[in-house]
Amino acid sequence: MLASLKESIEALLAKSGGQWGVYLEDLTTREVLEINADQRFFAASLIKVPIMTAVFAEAYAGKFSLEERIPLRHEDQVGGSGILQHMTPGTEWSVYDLATLMIIQSDNTATNLLIELVGTDAIRTVMEKTGMSNSQFYNKLMIVPADLEGYNEVTAADMGSHLRALASGSIISYNSCLQMMGILKKQQHRDRIPYLLPDPDGDLIGMLPKWELANKTGTVTRTAHDTGILYVADRAVTICLLSRELEIVTANEAMAQIGKMVYERYAK
Repeated sequence: MLASLKESIEALLAKSGGQWGVYLEDLTTREVLEINADQRFFAASLIKVPIMTAVFAEAYAGKFSLEERIPLRHEDQVGGSGILQHMTPGTEWSVYDLATLMIIQSDNTATNLLIELVGTDAIRTVMEKTGMSNSQFYNKLMIVPADLEGYNEVTAADMGSHLRALASGSIISYNSCLQMMGILKKQQHRDRIPYLLPDPDGDLIGMLPKWELANKTGTVTRTAHDTGILYVADRAVTICLLSRELEIVTANEAMAQIGKMVYERYAK
């Protein structure tokens, strides 16, 4: 089914311009569609997905509990996305709430608190275990070290591999993956892959949704990403779209068109 979309997607990307990395996978049949899927891109906020996985892995290992509370300090507060930069220093936030804010609001302050909690090695370990062999993690967000060791980078294929591990429960535990997928489904940034999809809600209370999306976006200047798993009918389809060197609005429009193509192909 995915193969039938390749020509249309390639034409759309050529029209949009810029550089793209695309990885689509039907998680039932394991059919894959790839376009520059191993090309590295600046990770932006996509790196927050493996950070979340590292948090759940360390909690599962007993290093701390998800209910443990972490105090917010003034020196922890950084700009960009998220609400914690505006909250009162001294307030305490549970590890679970920080992970939720990191994903659904892309909160950079929450992200840095969690990086400090688990450490660089834990994040790199889960990236390795989930097959992210062409990706790398070095730095906190919104903080540029004087001695910069390297940049956080990911590929579309590596993000697909990580999402497959979460969806299949092949990292940490079934319950941990279930909780992480639940957080990703609460994503509030919905202006890319799902933007042109129909209203998921049925006409009556309690009806099953027409579709669900567990996703994470990433944005910096002239770089826009969206990666996630689209659940439609009886299928789950990974959609990883990475872009650079084009205007954000143009990238968003192209991702929305691809999301619509995949949805319509499987909804039938």
